Amino acid sequence: MMWKSERARTVCAAIAILWMVSGWTQTTPLSHEQAAEPTGDSLGVLIMAHGGGAEWNKQVDASIAGLRDRLPVSLAFGMANPETLQASLDSLRERGASTVAVVRLFISGDAFLHQTEFLFGLRTDPPEQAIMGHHLMDGAHLKPLKTDSRILLDRQGMMGSSEASRILLARANENASSPEDAGVMLIAHGMGSEDDNNRVLAAMQDAAEALRSAGYGEVHVATLREDWDEPRAEAERHIRATVAEMAERRDHVVVIPYRISGFGPYGDVLDGLEYVPADGLLPHHLVTEWIASRAAANFCSAGLASPLGACAMP
Repeated sequence: MMWKSERARTVCAAIAILWMVSGWTQTTPLSHEQAAEPTGDSLGVLIMAHGGGAEWNKQVDASIAGLRDRLPVSLAFGMANPETLQASLDSLRERGASTVAVVRLFISGDAFLHQTEFLFGLRTDPPEQAIMGHHLMDGAHLKPLKTDSRILLDRQGMMGSSEASRILLARANENASSPEDAGVMLIAHGMGSEDDNNRVLAAMQDAAEALRSAGYGEVHVATLREDWDEPRAEAERHIRATVAEMAERRDHVVVIPYRISGFGPYGDVLDGLEYVPADGLLPHHLVTEWIASRAAANFCSAGLASPLGACAMP
């Protein structure tokens, strides 16, 4: 066990504000996609990711390195940022990709979905409010992206996937010497409305059940509801009380962030409590496998042979 370890302090200081409204969000086009050479293939993959500090972005970039030698791949940081998305689309088109699978490397499949669908021309009604960088703007000012590529938009997030559950189990195993004597708390960003937040909590149960099946003595899920003051205050009280009570019953408590990368603001929330902080989903090879499987599923659903995996038999 550790008492608010130096590791936890370092992590939370570096990445405490990264998720939904981070001021670190990348808002200018990046050139990671230039690592891929033209293949002549008509298929390409555009990966959307939130974006963060240098280490956050590096982990995401590393997770797709193995895909770039199989087909054109472009990475667009930002919360459905039209600038980075347009740059990525243009780059893929220049490399011969006329059909693009868009994989959204977010925890929730609902994240920025309306805005994304509008930008890609998959719906005609803009969102009431649009996110540009880390600022909100009137959605009426948002314009669809310019492209003649065929867009296959994946609407799933990592939460609830078998890959996410396996990674979270691996994080627990890395930090617990004896599962039956350990308590585990999974914490996610959460949503503002009760209905939306309850759906997030329900989706977290797949990972919680995987941990229980692996012999962990006590597992809880919670959301911090990070961007909504009153729900967050209540959530903080609940999370602190649960971790403190588990620490009294268990030899050690592992706190696992249900986030793409980093520990988020949970170090501040748990200040003074006894727990072991774990990593988020990255780095892990199963993130790469999830991206490849989602792109392949969309190619297959369009009747296209995928270089990322065989299509499932009907």
